[in-house]
Amino acid sequence: MNSKIAFFLIVLSVFIFSCNKWKNEALTPYTLKIPSHFPQMPVPSDNPMTVEGVALGKKLFYDPRLSKDNSISCASCHRPDHAFSDPNVISAGVGGTLGRRQAMPLFNLGWQQFYFWDGRAKTLEEQILFPVPDPVEMHQSWEETIEKLAEDKEYKKAFQHYFKEKGIDKYKVAKLIAQFLRTLISGSSKYDIMYKTENNLALSSEESAAVITPEEWAGYALFKDMNGADCIHCHNGVLMQIQAFSNNGLDDEFTDQGRAEVTKSAADMGKFKVPSLRNIGYTAPYMHDGRFATIDEVINHYSFNVKTSSSIDPLMEFAFQGGVQLTEEQRAYLKAFLKTLDDEKFVANPEFRP
Repeated sequence: MNSKIAFFLIVLSVFIFSCNKWKNEALTPYTLKIPSHFPQMPVPSDNPMTVEGVALGKKLFYDPRLSKDNSISCASCHRPDHAFSDPNVISAGVGGTLGRRQAMPLFNLGWQQFYFWDGRAKTLEEQILFPVPDPVEMHQSWEETIEKLAEDKEYKKAFQHYFKEKGIDKYKVAKLIAQFLRTLISGSSKYDIMYKTENNLALSSEESAAVITPEEWAGYALFKDMNGADCIHCHNGVLMQIQAFSNNGLDDEFTDQGRAEVTKSAADMGKFKVPSLRNIGYTAPYMHDGRFATIDEVINHYSFNVKTSSSIDPLMEFAFQGGVQLTEEQRAYLKAFLKTLDDEKFVANPEFRP
């Protein structure tokens, strides 16, 4: 009997020691792979990057249990082979329900100052809270979502390990998915080589061997020319965008009020977030409503089909004549440059796959 008691006490002590060791086990800091020509990413102090957090956030990003009928995950509308965008004009939610705006691509999110086409979310963590209960997206209350996740023993253990306390809630889920999304950094396209060359920054041996064609350089010059394509006002720098909202002359009457739905200001009517042009070859269709299927259609809009209204962006300097009036040759050069913004390494990166 004494030997049995002794054995039991030994087993119990080992179990308690193991549990405490697991509970106090330190998390592993995650080092973001930021390209040398990018600024440092501002990471919120209450959600530091860790290896464990990124891995758990990635699992949640690909988990269809975040939707009411377990049919769609975040990745359903943000597909890695399309630079985390949706090739459909409008994404289908639970039951095939359609929204009204095109799904924005997900990359370089850590440098964004607001989220969604209308900018209604100020942080990445806040943005993640919206799609789950949205009736045209995942259509599931957060309460139901948490119940599902809590039924999974692995999730329960992982959340307790990570947050050092029992329980799962929507804010913890948002923090973890945000960590994974901050790792989606795109900065290894031909354009990056052109940017580095233009700014006298060091190139790697692989970058030095890359061939930039005369047509691509001509397109870049046209892109920056205020009397040419005049794109540089809204799309520049390593992110290939400015942090602003713009009415870019798509309509003169607005069925979707855009930013004005948030601000309630007539001055914001028809304004939407200026998107990055990075990976433009992967992220068709284009604009907030996916109305343009090809890059050629986008170029034609800015060349000939700009519509004026009281809230038209003043940076659309040639709106009075319908656009910048590019010739066929100029349009070909501009398209050649835009293709340099595609980052094949980013799209093919196995670290971002499920």
